[in-house]
Amino acid sequence: MAAFGMPGGWEIFAILAVVLLLFGPSQLPKLAKTFGKSAKALREGMNEITDEGEDASKEPVKAEKAETPKDDEA
Repeated sequence: MAAFGMPGGWEIFAILAVVLLLFGPSQLPKLAKTFGKSAKALREGMNEITDEGEDASKEPVKAEKAETPKDDEA
């Protein structure tokens, strides 16, 4: 399964060359900015999920009583 490992020196160079050919030099800064915003949003979302999990674990679980229907309505 070594074929699916992390790319090395020449593989990274080849990938960057293909990206440059596909998007062109004028589109690369926009692509990098979009990628950065996506990564930031993903990190913030993951932090919100972990914060909600910590808040939920700190609150005690309360048992709610079921409401019984009143007989005087009949």
